[in-house]
Amino acid sequence: MCRSIKTLRPPVLAEEATEDEIRAAALQYVRKVSGFRAPAAHNQEVFEHAVEAVAEATAELLAGLEIRGGAGTRRAS
Repeated sequence: MCRSIKTLRPPVLAEEATEDEIRAAALQYVRKVSGFRAPAAHNQEVFEHAVEAVAEATAELLAGLEIRGGAGTRRAS
């Protein structure tokens, strides 16, 4: 979908994703879906709300994933 969004789970990412990495991925997603790199002033609030919602959902997803294989079972967060 968007090549600048990187995988944020182990083992692809050596360490747990940071809040900044999660937010950057959420921002890229919202930009792609909305078609706007930066929203107009009248869309700023809904744009930011969408970024925060996607970031929260992403953090929840990463926290709940159970990674198997490789170096053993590990939960990403």
